[in-house]
Formats: sequence, C-alpha cells, structure tokens
Amino acid sequence: MSNVKDPSTYEQQIALIKSRGCIVEDDKTCLDALNRIGYYRLSAYFLPFKKADNSYKSGLKFSTVYSIYEFDRELRGIILTALEEIEIYLRSQISYYHTRKYGPLGYTNPSNYNARHEHDKFKNTYEREIKNHSNVAFVKHHNRNYNGDFPLWVLMELFSFGMISKFYDDLPTQDRKSIAKEIGVNYKQLSSWLRCCTDLRNICAHYGRLYFRIFPAIPLGIQTDDYSKRHLWSVVLVIKKLFPSKEKWNTILIPRLERIINNHSEDIDLRLIAFPEDWKDKLAR
Repeated sequence: MSNVKDPSTYEQQIALIKSRGCIVEDDKTCLDALNRIGYYRLSAYFLPFKKADNSYKSGLKFSTVYSIYEFDRELRGIILTALEEIEIYLRSQISYYHTRKYGPLGYTNPSNYNARHEHDKFKNTYEREIKNHSNVAFVKHHNRNYNGDFPLWVLMELFSFGMISKFYDDLPTQDRKSIAKEIGVNYKQLSSWLRCCTDLRNICAHYGRLYFRIFPAIPLGIQTDDYSKRHLWSVVLVIKKLFPSKEKWNTILIPRLERIINNHSEDIDLRLIAFPEDWKDKLAR
C-alpha cells in the first residue's frame, strides 16, 4: 500500500499552519495565498522557523512567511535578468573566438575539442535542439537556404546555459584560456563559474527557492567564509564578475536589489542567503 498523503482542503491546511504555532492574522488572505501558490511550495518558506517537533518558533506570523516568499520571487527575477545578459555575452564571446579560429562549422569537427568531448552525444544534442525549434524563423531559414548548416553564432542561439558550459569545458585548454582572458578571468575559474551559474539558472527557471538554500557547487576562487560558499552570496559574486556592463550593474541591478531588500527588511534575514551587512559596497563595481 502507498504511504502517499491524502489531499487536504485549504481550510485544513490553514488549521495545520495554526496548529504548529503560526499566527494567521487573516484566514481569507492565507487561503488566497494557498490557492495561488500551493501549500507544498509555500511550506518551504517555513523551514527557517521550524523546530525539531515540527512546530514553529514563537511569534511567527503568516504575513512574515508570505513576505519572504515574495522577496524570493522578486530576487529570482533580478537574478534571471542578470543571468540572461551573461548567457548572451558568453554566446557572443565563445562563438566569436571559435569561428575565427575554426570557421563557422568548426564545431562539427571532433578534432577541435579535448579528449573529454563526446562528439556523438554533442551532435545528438544540438540536432535535437534544431528539430525542437524547427518552426523558429532563423531555423527555417538555415534549413531551407543552407541545407541545414548552422554557423556556430547561429546555433548558439539554441544553446542552454548548460550547453554553453559544456561546450566551453570541452574546448582545448588553450582555447579556454584565450576565451577566459578576453572575459577577464582565469580559465579554471570560468569553468567552475559556468557550472554554478547553470545550477542557479535552472533553479530560477523552475521557480525554485533561493532563500535558505544550500547550493551544490562551490565557485572556484571566490573569497568567502565557509558558510557563504554554498549559499546564494557566493554565486551572486560570480554574477558580479561575469556581468558584462559595469554601468548597468551599478545603476540598474544593484538599485533593484536594494529596493526589494528594503521593502522586505522587517521579514527577511540576509544571513540565510549569506549576504553580509555591507553587501551593497561589496557588490559595487
């Protein structure tokens, strides 16, 4: 027999929240949040307040948990904006270097990669992306007019962040060094940072929680204390290093981040994303 829990009504979910010690100031507001978000997703934001017996710390209000949820949602939006610019920048840098050295179709030659590269697997991946996007205008254009040959700078428009990271890692060491030098970082650091950004991009794309989260990879060469290494702060420092526009970072991204932190300052605990008190000074470029 299955041990899966039976579904519960919104009223039962509210009763459970209350029974664990959370103060629900207004049942209707709570029900509306549960209806829009779902108990399972929202319950993750209770974790910082949860005690060993599954009850919550004294004085916890539902409005506090909901505010943390909203902060996390807004934070994901800012981070996705930054990662979008980084992803497009990396596509440009890598394709520019690679096509000048190997030609527009150099990516099809297995000899242009290192020994780790699995070319058949890579070929299957990009051919799948071409097929999945067969109705996109530029894909139709190259299938119709160029016999399905896609220059790398075109093909990379179909690459995910993970595909970019893997493509870079599979290049010969000298190529990785040259690309990283142009970006202004160490090539080993860039490999590590791309993996961290891929993880973060996937979490954000699936609306995953950033608040009070342990991240799987530690970014190489980012100087933080042990606690911060696996929390959001270390990856935000990576984003700072890779973000292509200093002006946009300082005048748009940082003010947006400051605004949501100020708006939710009474409810959030920056230590749970490892942000130091002087985070703004440390992120300025």
